Amino acid sequence: MSQLSLNLTQGSVSFKFTLDSANALKAEIQKLMQTLKEIASERAAGKKKPSPKANMEYRYAGDVFLEVFCNPNIYATPFAAKVLITVRDDRLRLTTEAELTQLVEDINSYLEQAV
Repeated sequence: MSQLSLNLTQGSVSFKFTLDSANALKAEIQKLMQTLKEIASERAAGKKKPSPKANMEYRYAGDVFLEVFCNPNIYATPFAAKVLITVRDDRLRLTTEAELTQLVEDINSYLEQAV
């Protein structure tokens, strides 16, 4: 089990994370990116109010509890999207926003190092 480092707007947080969990989070992010692209294309096609899409919610419970949440309906493009990240254990709770693109880079970096 390796350390996953998430780069936040101001600072970073690292914790033990499994390879399987990283792959599961990457799959959820890929679904989110597809949803954001669908919303962007609906807007580009002139649709003033795209059809509502489901939120992305990912949860991991290991040494720490990790939750990643995003409401895709409020962002115009995947590049503008932000995610709400919560990391907590019995002594600490951190809740902050992060850029979706940065989260993608962090997960990809973790997976490259783990292989």
